Amino acid sequence: MRILGTLAFLIGLLWIGQGTGIVAWPQSSFMISQMQWAYYGAALAVVGLILIWRGWR
Repeated sequence: MRILGTLAFLIGLLWIGQGTGIVAWPQSSFMISQMQWAYYGAALAVVGLILIWRGWR
């Protein structure tokens, strides 16, 4: 569960970066500068943190 949580958290951070335009990788991504993806990334990062926390318990 910790591994899945870590992956979800990292992907969430990537989506936040792409959605806000901070991360422009890959350059052809449809997610760049689209705030909805930043919100999805924030939600996924929170789910990842919950999974990490549950994995330690």
